[in-house]
Amino acid sequence: MPAPTRSLTTVAVHDHVRRHCFTPGDQSGQVGVELELLTMAAGDTDRRPSASQLSGVVTGPPLPEHGRLTIEPGGQIELSSLPRPGPRAAIDATAADLVALRSRLEAAGLATTALGLDPARGAERVVHNPRYDAMEAYFEGDGGAGATMMCNTASVQVNLDLGDPAGLARRWRLAHALGPVLVAAFANSPLAGGSPTGARSSRQQIWSVLDPSRSAPATLPLSPADAWARYALDAQVMLLRVGPDTFAPARRPLSFARWMADGHEVGYPTLDDFVYHLTTLFPPVRPKGWLELRMIDSLPDPWWQVAVAVTTALMDDPEAFALAERACRPVAGRWADAAVHGLGHPDLASAARTCFSAAINGLPRLGVGPRHVDLVVEFADRYVDRGRCPADDVLDLWHAGARDLAGAGR
Repeated sequence: MPAPTRSLTTVAVHDHVRRHCFTPGDQSGQVGVELELLTMAAGDTDRRPSASQLSGVVTGPPLPEHGRLTIEPGGQIELSSLPRPGPRAAIDATAADLVALRSRLEAAGLATTALGLDPARGAERVVHNPRYDAMEAYFEGDGGAGATMMCNTASVQVNLDLGDPAGLARRWRLAHALGPVLVAAFANSPLAGGSPTGARSSRQQIWSVLDPSRSAPATLPLSPADAWARYALDAQVMLLRVGPDTFAPARRPLSFARWMADGHEVGYPTLDDFVYHLTTLFPPVRPKGWLELRMIDSLPDPWWQVAVAVTTALMDDPEAFALAERACRPVAGRWADAAVHGLGHPDLASAARTCFSAAINGLPRLGVGPRHVDLVVEFADRYVDRGRCPADDVLDLWHAGARDLAGAGR
């Protein structure tokens, strides 16, 4: 909570980031998966579940592999796996929990769809709490992008270890350079309001027009820890906590650095305020003692497994890593092209072909068996080698006259 006098220093901020956001763990090769799914009433894709319906699903008995369930503002349900040793274990554990989750949802009269953006419904919050109320207020006046992000988007998130400290800077750079290729290859959100938006990943477009101080890539030309600390200090303050469930509005614009220097009517920030501030930052690569790669659209079975396998192989297998570094260098920063064109963009398509080939060769070295490798090969044959992405299938259905596009993501 804010303090009456200034006490937090820039040195303390940088020290916290180094010790807590960039401290390698005791083990390497751990992989975590987070899957977000849009939810709706079974048989009525226009109707969102109530918060109480979703709460009943989330508060049920433990999932078989002990993944954690949470509810996002628009009723999206998120399944977060425990960290597992390598991509095969992470995928298998998440898949088992996903089967159990869907069984619970079906018993509750609910259905899900795995698309990066709700294809038809307007933004509507079903979860109301002080944090989400304050977030919604912060995004007012942005043309609806903030509300859409909160209520209508869903993703696949891959969480990876920081790796060897000596290689952290390269790993940080590759995670960012790889981002546009992952956006393009797995784009799966071409519709909004029931019609094509003109983009393959409309979800990525929405994130790109949010407050850039908290959603743009943290690619300052500094060491990873210094880049992240500087990014966080420059980011606008979204929420000022003045009690456990009480927030005061920030003067806008108010960067965290300015809050430290000039204060606010509620006081000066403490280290706890900075730690909370970090939870309101949403760049495509976010360090939390591991790397969260947050740029992939939600994908149906079995394609989310391919996204996890490919991302992990390119980041964790040394040979695949080196090939991906070279392939992604020409398309680093091409987030907008990836969102609009997917693999219809020739440079991104070329990089994706190299990356998928490298991943296919690297996965066995990470202990991944033929079943998962064959899925990656199937995805490459169906999409990457043809310059397509899952969004193209959704658009094909739309152009063929299908209008219940929620079913395209099941």
